[in-house]
Amino acid sequence: MPATIADRMYNFSAGPAVLPVTVLEQIRDEMLALPGVGSSVLEISHRSKAFDEILNQTEASLRKLLSIPEGYSVLFLQGGSRLQFSMIPLNFLQDSGRPADYLITGTWGKSALAEAKKVGEARVAWDGSPDNFNAIPSSSDPSWSEDSAYVHYTSNETIQGVQFTSEPECGTSPLICDASSDFLSRPLDISRYGMIYACAQKNAGPAGVTIAIIKDELLEQGADTLPGYLLYRNHAKAKSCYNTPPTFAVYVVGLIAKWLLNEVGGLAAIEKTNGEKAAKVYGVIDQHDTFYRGHAKKDVRSKMNVTFRLPTEELETQFLSGAKTEGLTDLKGHRSVGGIRASIYNAMPVEGVDALTKFMQDFANKNS
Repeated sequence: MPATIADRMYNFSAGPAVLPVTVLEQIRDEMLALPGVGSSVLEISHRSKAFDEILNQTEASLRKLLSIPEGYSVLFLQGGSRLQFSMIPLNFLQDSGRPADYLITGTWGKSALAEAKKVGEARVAWDGSPDNFNAIPSSSDPSWSEDSAYVHYTSNETIQGVQFTSEPECGTSPLICDASSDFLSRPLDISRYGMIYACAQKNAGPAGVTIAIIKDELLEQGADTLPGYLLYRNHAKAKSCYNTPPTFAVYVVGLIAKWLLNEVGGLAAIEKTNGEKAAKVYGVIDQHDTFYRGHAKKDVRSKMNVTFRLPTEELETQFLSGAKTEGLTDLKGHRSVGGIRASIYNAMPVEGVDALTKFMQDFANKNS
């Protein structure tokens, strides 16, 4: 028998992550043949008029959602954020004669820095590792270079569960942001960025596509001697079809962007809902603060990834087992830090958060 809504559990995975049910239903209904096309989206050519329309509509929806101003290109790339960790310094740092500044607020910022150091002078402007990445810098903390090629930061650290509430003030240097795990979760002032990028498998779509929004003047940087795929302007000139793009993933990103526009009511609306969902989970943690120990400091808690520990690893194992019995899955913390992680991205329904908080309450009352 085909699966139904009743067969679905509440999936708290950090990524690939939960998708909106109405989007999944549309994918199902159109999988055999796209309306008016006669072939599956998995079968059509990336050079076809049908895919041109998908690509153009997806970009248009993202531009509308984020109010992307003129002078910015929207690219659909492959390789995830890890490829961006290398492409960014290759295009903007290599042979620039200037350093790049990195804010290190968790695992992914640290990984980005490691790749940049292979290319040029990548400086640590601020490092949260002495406190096990439970905070972000205040405005006066970072030590900026006088004339940096760019400033790189991670807006939301998926593993540690810390999140910037606003962009760091870094002067006139181009600001580059890895927004992989909170992209499309709130409004942004794109004009403040030189580049913002995100692998889609958190809030924006399935694994396989990375969205990069780049100021056009930055596209002129990067040496022609770079391998072709690694040069951003090649992708911009080819309108994201320098090679065969991840056609299915782009299609799903377009559906999610339309879901946010037409069903949710835009990014301000989803930001409000995300804040309410996060407040419910953190409320239980604070109520039982000797049992649930949140990792992040309260003023920088992520609204996307709630990370916490229990008194013992044995209790954490029991928590995960009991949660799965209640239809709450993928709550295990990242292998590098352990504990519990509840990823409550855009598509996680309020009902799923309510089920989680009820289980957390019952489990604490039983085991405290």
